[in-house]
Amino acid sequence: MRVVKKHLLSLTNNFKEALLHWAQQYEEVVWLDSNKHQQKHSKYKAILAVDAFTAIKTDYFNAFEKLEEYQQKTNDWLFGYLTYDLKNDVEKLQSNNYDGLHFPDLYFFQPKKIFLFSENEVEIQYLNFVDDELDADWQEITQLSKNLHYFNPDHLCKLDRHHKEKQGREPIKIHLRTSKDSYFTKLNKLLKHIHRGDIYEANFCQEFYAENSEIDTVKSFLHLNEISNPPFATYLKFGNFYSLSASPERYLSKTENTIVSQPIKGTAKRHSDKKEDEKLKFQLENDPKERSENIMITDLVRNDLSRFAKKGTVKVEELCKVYSFEQVHQMISTITCEVEETISPVSILKETFPMGSMTGAPKISAMKIIEELEDAKRGLYSGAVGYFTPNGDFDFNVITRSILYNSDEKYVSFSVGGAITAKSIPENEYEECLLKAKAMREVLEN
Repeated sequence: MRVVKKHLLSLTNNFKEALLHWAQQYEEVVWLDSNKHQQKHSKYKAILAVDAFTAIKTDYFNAFEKLEEYQQKTNDWLFGYLTYDLKNDVEKLQSNNYDGLHFPDLYFFQPKKIFLFSENEVEIQYLNFVDDELDADWQEITQLSKNLHYFNPDHLCKLDRHHKEKQGREPIKIHLRTSKDSYFTKLNKLLKHIHRGDIYEANFCQEFYAENSEIDTVKSFLHLNEISNPPFATYLKFGNFYSLSASPERYLSKTENTIVSQPIKGTAKRHSDKKEDEKLKFQLENDPKERSENIMITDLVRNDLSRFAKKGTVKVEELCKVYSFEQVHQMISTITCEVEETISPVSILKETFPMGSMTGAPKISAMKIIEELEDAKRGLYSGAVGYFTPNGDFDFNVITRSILYNSDEKYVSFSVGGAITAKSIPENEYEECLLKAKAMREVLEN
């Protein structure tokens, strides 16, 4: 049982920063932030969950079965992640590429303390045996927010340079796991598979990484969030494992009997000049190659949802609609369906995992070819972070535009990729990767 208390509150940047700093005393932290984006299918503006009462951590073997047992037995709020490599539980697949991060394949926890932020209110839910800490925690967070001066990226860069000079620390040096020449060689092999008819689309990714490196995770997340302002931002800390995500994409949500998936396929850069920016947006909206990418994955998602949807309820609510974010324009489709009450939440995730926007089509063939050609194990990249509610609703994002960090190994990583189709031009695909990497690179190098 949980003790519930509500406060009137308008969530400011200062307050967000105070929450994240306050949360660092705990081993388990999940912060989900919509950054005030208007989301038709979102119930909360932001959520903070901290401090595990119970948890499940496992490799991919029977992972969904274990998660289902845990979710049904706990019957409470659960927060956590699904790595891309849970594909090996869903299908007869393997993940043998290099892994510098070593994240567990699946990790969820039942938090002792939860903060649910709506438009002008926060609802605080504490498990009974820690409810005596509720008022003191709230006072501490409120006081901390008054004492903080919300971070400014430009000012931060100057402070960082001064700090590094003072400490004698080297700036983070980012390496490419896949060289540019190797990228083109691999992409051309992928195109041969497409021209031969093995697949008709695949999401091909590459890793950027730094070894023997340490980062301030809160500061880095705030910087990334400031310059990206995404609708599915995530700060995750599970012991020495961190995900700092500026994700623009929802993987899957369930609200009562309604399921929503919102795959992204199609990217264009932003321009500082308003007329040029509108021109780039118009070009993306009408680009045959980008539209075909999106429509292929929309069709794949429709097929995934039809496995468990009530007959005749799978609908494409929006097709190839372009949304603008701080760094890029993105083409997003929204697919919905209705499900019977008897279908378990975890089985819905299992039937649709991994998300089509990060694999390709046909899904299984694409995943096999991706594994052969990519140089790094994806791990949490291309996976999902999210939560289950006590009544079995859920909401999960797609982990892209994210910095992943193992503080024990001092290993920092981010990966980027793009959808490859028969019309793909290797040079353009490489440029799109660099565009997607821009925000993460800026945060780490500055």
